[in-house]
Amino acid sequence: MVTLLIKRFVPSISSPSSAHSLSSRITPLRVGAFAAASIVLSVSYSAHLTLPRRLFSTSHVSFPTMATVNLTPPQEPLAWKHTPEQIRDKTNELIRDGRKFLDTIAALPEDKCSFDTVFKALALHEAEFDTLSEPLSFYQNVSPDSKLRDASNEAEKLLRDFGIESSMRLDVFQALKRADKNIRAQGVGLTSEEARLVEKMLLDGKRAGLDLSDTEREKLLETKKKLSETCLEFSKNFNEEKGTISFTKEELKGVPEDVISQYSRSTSVGGQPDKYAVTFKTPDIFPIFKSAQNPLTRQRASEAYENRLTQNVPLLRRAIDLRWEIARMLGYETWADYIVEVKMIKTSPNVMQFLDNLVKKMKVIGEKDRVALLKLKAEELGDKSDGKFYIWDYRYYDRLYIEKTLDLDEAKIKEYFPVDVVVPAILKIYQDLLGVVFVEITKDVDRADVQVFQVWNKDPQSPSDFLGYTYLDLFPRESKYGHAAVWPLISGFTKKDGTRNYPVTAMVANLAKPVPGKTATMRHDDVVTFFHEMGHVFHGLLSHVTFNRFHGTSVARDFVEAPSQMLENWCWEPEVLKLMSKHVETGEILSDDLIDKLIKSRYVNAGLYFLRQLFFGKFDMELHTKLVDKDYNELWSDMRETISLVKSGQEHTAGPGTFAHITGGYDAGYYGYMYSLVFSADMYKTVFASNPLSPDSGKKYRDSILKPGGSRDEMDSLKEFLGREPNPEAFLESLEAKQFKSPSA
Repeated sequence: MVTLLIKRFVPSISSPSSAHSLSSRITPLRVGAFAAASIVLSVSYSAHLTLPRRLFSTSHVSFPTMATVNLTPPQEPLAWKHTPEQIRDKTNELIRDGRKFLDTIAALPEDKCSFDTVFKALALHEAEFDTLSEPLSFYQNVSPDSKLRDASNEAEKLLRDFGIESSMRLDVFQALKRADKNIRAQGVGLTSEEARLVEKMLLDGKRAGLDLSDTEREKLLETKKKLSETCLEFSKNFNEEKGTISFTKEELKGVPEDVISQYSRSTSVGGQPDKYAVTFKTPDIFPIFKSAQNPLTRQRASEAYENRLTQNVPLLRRAIDLRWEIARMLGYETWADYIVEVKMIKTSPNVMQFLDNLVKKMKVIGEKDRVALLKLKAEELGDKSDGKFYIWDYRYYDRLYIEKTLDLDEAKIKEYFPVDVVVPAILKIYQDLLGVVFVEITKDVDRADVQVFQVWNKDPQSPSDFLGYTYLDLFPRESKYGHAAVWPLISGFTKKDGTRNYPVTAMVANLAKPVPGKTATMRHDDVVTFFHEMGHVFHGLLSHVTFNRFHGTSVARDFVEAPSQMLENWCWEPEVLKLMSKHVETGEILSDDLIDKLIKSRYVNAGLYFLRQLFFGKFDMELHTKLVDKDYNELWSDMRETISLVKSGQEHTAGPGTFAHITGGYDAGYYGYMYSLVFSADMYKTVFASNPLSPDSGKKYRDSILKPGGSRDEMDSLKEFLGREPNPEAFLESLEAKQFKSPSA
């Protein structure tokens, strides 16, 4: 998932960013008024990069065949040396200077308002502000230093409030309208991207409520700030969750030993068995869901996992109530109507129709899946089976079904995917496919568990072939963001002097860490997730636009996942699986027989998988299209049972408090994961299916999809790439085959 950036000075009011979810994050979401800056929720650079120990810690993936380039990048690296005091001082300075800049724009007389003096000036200031503010708010997601995290979080609050304040600057909006009037009257010729900038900035002002009265605008501003604060508190709780649940070795029966060895063990007294403390981080808790043989263990783990953020449920209700207030102030019937107005799908009834149609189709398949897994449960438990299918049964019997029907043992498959083989292999695949090279920077980062790369065009001849920088921060640590996500930290854009500002992307993940004497391995699901996230990394690196608001993943939210979803297909291709695999002991690659079984496993129980995704989408839209009085936890359980066909326990859990997407930029937007599959399936089948590793197809993808970012309508990019209008045929065919069992959707 791509992280959401909250852009200031470009009016809009969607909620703050979050890190992806079920597995990834997304595109810039603007909540500001008209010029510069992004806050990242939910890191380059040259051989002289210095990373302070307080920002990152230890572990490393070796890249023995990484390229070398004897050229100096045209852009200096970021310096991650801020103290908490510096973060606070710099934030206040940025806000103070930002206000002064907006004052100068607002004071322009009508005859001085033009594209260059207003629209372009605001866009450049936005880009410059972003470049300075992004690092300040990023520390909260990765730093083990609580004082830095707190200062970063405080900075983000200030920056968001300033963004909302800026978005409500009527005087700046009036300057934009004066400039637009002059552009039209004088017949000024604009490029297509410049014309799009004008269109979007004016629309942002309207959607921000700048046509309201002074009193109404003041109330709207106050409500927006309350919403921002509420969503930020939700996100902070999510990032800083440190809960654990303890089990005995007997209760963990079935969980792989290499997983148990990473749990914290406490010695009991009085003859009681030792306990193992399990965190709610993915590498710790998910193996219990999938492998613990004792159903009570799985139930306890599942319920504790869903209850880990009970304090977020009232925050979610408050955020929903505030959104409804804002929607009414702006003249929209529902919050969903406001949100989807600027999406590819256009209207909330279209969203509901799309979701309802898919639920109807997938229930036919999902019910068959449920019956098959219940049969397996009955065979295993005999008279002890109650004939019901619970949420804590799903992953366990899904794995068991695959093992029994395909003779495919996930634990054995993991042995073919060591982290230090998979990560370099995936980077090489992307490099060859897209015509780029990664150059690892080793100076001053040899003891950090973050790796830093320069990225260049293949066979670079001059500094102009430089593309940007990227971080890989792959292993868990305390207080670090807990899932897998990509942050488009710095955008690419054309600076005031005509030179280029180069992008910076960061992948933050939580792969299993190596332990003494034991190589860290990845589940195949983890491999797919990593491949997906790298797709977002390259969307950020290979976009080339004039204005930063259109850079990379700054596309319609219901399209942004399509490129990375398409790229997941590579993880099911025999040729690619052989490139990424190497057994931890024998060094053998995956055999043809294992590859065949693995590919077949993709289609197993796809009905239940998709119904789970559709439940999330329907729950999201339920809250944003209807006034819901019902207890959110009860609604969550009831809708999950009705749509996903899985039961909860006797007590309703606080699942809504863990639904980070809904306060992180996916509000009235979770449907987009499924919606974008329509495009991703068409893109893959049409261009890549016959030869997935073709550099020619990779170049076409780079030029038609990645390069333009959001600088043109997404449909135009799709039509150029496909050579025709997109259609749902490939997607519908995949549904019939029960395909796309993707862990990162």
